[in-house]
Parts: sequence; structure tokens; C-alpha cells
Amino acid sequence: MSGRALLDRYEASLRGLARKSRLRSLSGRAGLDFASNDYLGLAGSKRLADAVAVALANGTPVGATGSRLLRGNDPEHEALEAKSARFFGTEQALFFGGGYVANFAVLTTLPQKGDLIVLDELIHASAHEGARAGRAEVAEARHNDADAVDDAIKAWREGGGTGRAWIVAESLYSMDGDRAPLDELTAVADRHEAFLFIDEAHATGVYGPEGRGLAHHLEGRDNVVVLHTCGKALGGSGAIVTAPAVLADYIVNRSRPFIYATAPSPLMAVAAMAALDILADEPARRERLAGLVTLAGKRAQALGFQPSGSQILPIVIGDNAKAMQLAEALQARGFDVRGIRPPTVPEGTARLRVSLTLNVGEDDVSALFDSLAEEWDR
Repeated sequence: MSGRALLDRYEASLRGLARKSRLRSLSGRAGLDFASNDYLGLAGSKRLADAVAVALANGTPVGATGSRLLRGNDPEHEALEAKSARFFGTEQALFFGGGYVANFAVLTTLPQKGDLIVLDELIHASAHEGARAGRAEVAEARHNDADAVDDAIKAWREGGGTGRAWIVAESLYSMDGDRAPLDELTAVADRHEAFLFIDEAHATGVYGPEGRGLAHHLEGRDNVVVLHTCGKALGGSGAIVTAPAVLADYIVNRSRPFIYATAPSPLMAVAAMAALDILADEPARRERLAGLVTLAGKRAQALGFQPSGSQILPIVIGDNAKAMQLAEALQARGFDVRGIRPPTVPEGTARLRVSLTLNVGEDDVSALFDSLAEEWDR
């Protein structure tokens, strides 16, 4: 067999994706930002840049040089974790390199053998991967349906399940922009003496008092674990997991993704601390974003699309090829809008994911929807 023949099955798979209009490729940044998760426009903020520059000048290293349990535990990591625990109102916080690895770490570590993980069917891929890689049983529940979660736990108990249940949801869903019924899910968790793990990735910084998220009123409870990403509204990279101290300590001692990974850059801890200060000091950023959400919702509704009520606005097209053609047409007009296809979203729901950030203004939003109306008519 020739060396090239070893690659045949991979090429065949890629050709299959192309036939379904699902072949992906990398593309650079171009046009007005309607694609990123930089909701508050902090990635390029002077306050973040200045904080990092000062830290560098004071000797903070670029790299951590090792895992947290070896020499990689920098004072900036510990400072961020202490500040985050105070800010979000919880006993303890842990800093991870990113939201994906944080989700994976929690779900492969805290749910035990004999437990049950109940996932919302539309939760992020990292939660699905973590649940499948862990030791607990896994069930899916209909999207945003607390009764379906309750039924899944009841069925598991009736089938002989004796461990603890873990209910896992995003507070704000990344592809639909809709909110989880957190109070109803909390009631289900309390009724079954279950844990609730909430991914606040797209809500942190945008919602709640001082941007503390949609689950801010649940933080600090013994049965609640929360994930806050630093690479979206906070403008940097990494993720913060908040939890009761005993669960955080358990992660430090038992979580392989935490124990064996090189620690995040201390500079990203500095950036995250500066971002938390901005959330407290500059509420006008959230107010301006809320204005863009209202405007975009009205314009989408006028075109026959249902507004989400959040900074994530899906324009569901259905057909993969048509969604990508519409995205390309808008990109050619100077708007960076990306098409999203299965398996990221369910079959038959290919869409444009319009992301609203403070990197654009009201005139830009209006211009986008004017262009969308023209392209839609074509």
C-alpha cells in the first residue's frame, strides 16, 4: 500500500461532507464583527491591555511553565480565583485553560460511578464529550424542559439507580440564544437531592448584577457548580469553575484534565481580573449591548424571524447550502456573519448566527438587516 493510499478514507470522508454542504475550512477576520463572542468589546480594550502590560513589566511570566500542582501555580492564578469567588459569591473558584476543558474536567471528575448525568439535548459539545468520557450514566432531556429532566431522573430511580443525579444546562444557549429555566431546574435538583451544573459561557458579563450571570442567585449553594468562560464577554481566554470548596478540592486532587495540563498563562489571569473590574465599573457596556439586542430583534421580526431576546440571534434557514450562500453574500457586503450547520445544530436547522457585540453600532446593525432583506428577496 502506498503512503497516499493511507489517506484515502480521510479524503472520502471529506468528499462526503462536501456533498452535504458541511465541509469546513478556516477563514480570517474580515468585515464588521457579527460573528465573535466578544460581546462587551473587551478583547481590544485599553484597560485589559494596560493591566497585562503592567504585569509584564512587574515580572509576570508569559507562560506558566508547568501544571498547577508543580511549578505552574502562579500568584496571579490564585489572585484570580480568590477574586472570582468573591465576585460570583461562591466558596471557591478554579481557573482552567478554556471552557471546553473545564466542562470536560467537571463531568469526568465530579459525577461518580453509579450517578446519572442528565444533559439538555442542545448543550455544548464539550458537555456531551465530558459526560460520555466519565463514569456516570448519561441521559438526554428535551431542550429547556424541566419536566423531561424530572422524568429522566424518576425513570433512572425506578430502574434501580441509587447514586446522585447531575443536571447539566447552559444558562444561555450558544446557537439559539434562549435561556434555560434555571429556577425550575433548581426545583427539580432540590426535589431529587441532585446537583446542578450550569454553563454560563454566554451569560457571564452580559446578564445579572454587575454581569455575574443568569445563575447569580444560585451561586454558593451546596448543590450548584457554575462555569464562567473568560474568552467571550470577558475578552481574554480561559474559564473559571465556581463550586463549594470540597468539590473544588476534589477537582484539584482527582481531575486529570486539571492535574496533568500545563496551567493557563498567568497573563490571562491578569486580564480576567481586569475584566471583572470593568464589569463592576462600566455598566454602560451592558446597557449599550441591550440596546443593540432590542434593535436587532425588531429588525429580525420584521423579516419574519423570531427574536431570541439575547445577543445571540439565529436566522434559521434550514438548508445547509442556502445558509452558507446567504452567509457568503453578507460577507461580500462587509458583514462577518457565519453560517452554522449540523452537527453543531440539529439537522434541518442550518442558520446564520448573528452575534451582537460592542464592536458594532446601531447603524451597523441596521445596515446588516437592510442587506439581509435584500439578499433574502433574491
